[in-house]
Amino acid sequence: MDNIRIERIKTMEQHLDIAKKAIIDLECAIENFKAAQSNIAALAEYYHSRNWVEDYTADNNGKIPDNLKRGVLSEDGVYNTLTDNDTLVELLKNYK
Repeated sequence: MDNIRIERIKTMEQHLDIAKKAIIDLECAIENFKAAQSNIAALAEYYHSRNWVEDYTADNNGKIPDNLKRGVLSEDGVYNTLTDNDTLVELLKNYK
């Protein structure tokens, strides 16, 4: 009987450790997400600006070096990131 109890306690202790780590990890992720909002706002401003259109056009015309990382000129990449951000912002409004 004591062996069953000890195994149950060990199992529940593992559940507690996993739960505590998941909560701490999520809280850190939420703080990082909140801290990134100024970057996301700057990205949104750029994406909706004439500068983005000009940069996008320059890239399509081969005026941007091939070795330059330019995911920001991907219409879907930026749009999806901004949409995902909006969804998470709404979700977090209901968090605590």
